[in-house]
Amino acid sequence: MKQIYVIGIGAGDPQQLTLQAVDALGRTDVFFLLDKGEEKADLVGLREQLLQRHATRPHRVVVARDPERDRGASTAGYAPAVGDWRTRRAEVYQRLIAEELPDGSCGAFLVWGDPALYDSTLGILEEVHARGGAEFDWTVVPGISSVSSLAAKHRTGLNQVGRPVQITTGRRLSEEGLPGGVDDVVVMLDARQAFGDLIGEGLHIYWGAYLGTPDEILLSGPLDGELADRIRGVRAAARARKGWIMDTYLLRRADER
Repeated sequence: MKQIYVIGIGAGDPQQLTLQAVDALGRTDVFFLLDKGEEKADLVGLREQLLQRHATRPHRVVVARDPERDRGASTAGYAPAVGDWRTRRAEVYQRLIAEELPDGSCGAFLVWGDPALYDSTLGILEEVHARGGAEFDWTVVPGISSVSSLAAKHRTGLNQVGRPVQITTGRRLSEEGLPGGVDDVVVMLDARQAFGDLIGEGLHIYWGAYLGTPDEILLSGPLDGELADRIRGVRAAARARKGWIMDTYLLRRADER
């Protein structure tokens, strides 16, 4: 039986790799990396640095092109666009496992942050396994998420005493507004910068980009027009400089801080 590890490698800091992840890296024969294009080549580079340091046994690295996703889809077309992209990515995974991983060997996918939080790898592997044609078993190694890293860097908790915290996306925040009955909301995948719609609602924002990497940026304070503009400007400049950006933030009702 082929064995697959899905390894959470943290938000970017190599020192946040868990001992379980290091052990899995040392057991892997074939590492599968997805190439997201020249703009994000440094993401592959960070993974390769981890392998050089921790993949102690002889191994191969197989790089495949990640299918393009329609990121301009309308709200109505968002779910179908994601579904189409996941199906095409499943085809890539199936080919990699079937053709590049010998029977009885261990392969691994390296996942930013934690595989259980806003990542498609686990769902795609389930789809590949259900299709048949590539017999394998898989083990999930949790990692330190960007959400945990954000809270640590800002020296704050994600929730307040006895209160819930909700994790959502920028798309949903933009369409639905701040959830009721929740004082702390973590927002991920926010290309829309939806926090700008919530100025004047008595919120405090903890924002971070490229968490755990040398390019890390942190900003926080009461969410007013001045800070919102500053985050937008810093974000736009960073994206123009690197060609991509990964950011997340925590919104907290200021009177409950």
